[in-house]
Amino acid sequence: MSSQKWLPRAELTPSGRPILYPGEVECFIISSVDIEPDIVSPQNHHFSAFKSGLLTLTTHRLIWIPSSPTTQNDAVFIPLSLISFIHPPKKSFKSLLSISSPRFKFDLSPGRATGPGVVDGVRAVTVVMRGKGDNHDVFYEKLWGAWRGRAWEGEGQDGNLEGGMLSSSSGASGSGSGSVAIKVPVVGLAGILRKEQEMWESTDKSLQDAFLDLNALMSKAREMVMLAEKMRQKLLAGQNNHSGTANDEEMGSKEEIQDWLLSVGIISPVTKESAGALYHQQLSRQLADFVKIPLERAGGMINLIDVYCLFNRARGTELISPDDLLQACTLWEKLDVPVMLRKFDSGVMVIQSKSHSDEEVFGRIRAFVLKPDSLRNGVSPSDAAMTLGIAPAMAKEHLLAAENKGLLCRDTSADGFRFFVNIFPDINLDDIYLVNNEGSYATWVACVAAS
Repeated sequence: MSSQKWLPRAELTPSGRPILYPGEVECFIISSVDIEPDIVSPQNHHFSAFKSGLLTLTTHRLIWIPSSPTTQNDAVFIPLSLISFIHPPKKSFKSLLSISSPRFKFDLSPGRATGPGVVDGVRAVTVVMRGKGDNHDVFYEKLWGAWRGRAWEGEGQDGNLEGGMLSSSSGASGSGSGSVAIKVPVVGLAGILRKEQEMWESTDKSLQDAFLDLNALMSKAREMVMLAEKMRQKLLAGQNNHSGTANDEEMGSKEEIQDWLLSVGIISPVTKESAGALYHQQLSRQLADFVKIPLERAGGMINLIDVYCLFNRARGTELISPDDLLQACTLWEKLDVPVMLRKFDSGVMVIQSKSHSDEEVFGRIRAFVLKPDSLRNGVSPSDAAMTLGIAPAMAKEHLLAAENKGLLCRDTSADGFRFFVNIFPDINLDDIYLVNNEGSYATWVACVAAS
C-alpha cells in the first residue's frame, strides 16, 4: 500500500490551491514539512511518510500539498476533528542550535471524525518542520488555537446562517437567562425621549460588540460572505427551475443580483501574516483562481488595472499593493496555472487565459472590417469594442496587433485612429487596375462602386 492510502485525498484548484469547505478559513501556511505516521499495528508497517510538502492549516483541516508540480493530485489532509491531544514541541540542544528540525506530535481518535479520516493502524502523527525560519512556534500556536476553536462543530446545528447571525446580534441584549423584562408604558415627551435613549443605547451596544476586536469583526464579515454565497446558489437554483416562466426583466435583475453577490468577497484571502515567506507564491495561485470567472466574461483577456480593482474589492480589508499584484502575476511563468501575464508593444499589460487564441480574435475583426459600412468608413476602437464585447482600450490593442499582423491598415486623423482592411496584398503591382473576382480588393471595389 502506498503512502497516499493512509490519509484522505484533498481536492485542489487548477492553480494548486486547496478547495476549502463552506465556512473553512486558512490560518497559516508553512513549507518543507514532513508528515510521519506513528504506526501501532504491525501489518501497517509499510505506510510511508509524506516528505517535504506545503502544510496549510485551516479552521477545519491540516492540508499537505506536495512541492513537486507533477504530483499535485497527491495532496492529503487530516481533519482537526480527529485530533484528541497535541503534544508540545520537543526542545533539545540541537534544535536550539538549528541543527535538527523542530517536530511535534498529536494523537488521533478516528472514531470522532464525521467525514473521511485516517485508516486504522495510525493513532498518532508526527509533524517535522524542515524549513528555515522562526515561524515554527507560530505554526504550533495557530494549530493549537484552531483545534481549541472547534469551528467544525457549529456546522451541524439546526440553525442556518441567517438565524445564527440574527441570534448573535439579538442575544447580547438579554440581561440573563430566564429573566423577563417588563416595560412600563410612558406617553408624551418623556416617552419619546425614552425611546430615543433606548435606541441609542442599543446602537452603542451593537457597535461595542462588533468592534470588540478585529477577529470578531472579520468573523462577522466571513459570515456575510457565506450568506451571500448561499443566496447566490439559491438564485441559481431558482433560475434553473423557472427558466421557462421568467420574463427578461426578472432574468436581468437576477443576473445583476448574482453579479453583486459574486463580488462580495473572498472568504479566506492570502495574507502576509498567514503565508509568511510564501506570501507571493500563494497570492499568485489565489489570483489565478480568482480571475477565472472575470476572464470568461471578458472573452479570455482582461486589463491588469481592472483585475487590481476587482481583486482588492473581493479581498475586503486585506488590500494588496500594485507591486504585490505584478509580482504575483510574474510568478505564473514558474507555476502550472491556466492563466498568463501578457504585455503588448504599447506597454499595456493584460491577463489572459492560456486557451485564448489571437487568431480567433483576428478572424472576428476581419469579418467585421469586411462589412460594407466598415469598408467605406473604417473601424474605430469603440466600434470594435462593441463588436468584440470588450473595453475600448483592449479593442485598440487588438486592432494594433492585427495591423502588425498585416490584416489592417491604420488611418490617423484628428478624430483618432480608424482601421481599414488591408487590400495591398491583393493588388497586382504589374497592373494595379486589374481587379480579381475574389479577395479583399474586389470586395472593397464592389462596395465603393455601389455607394
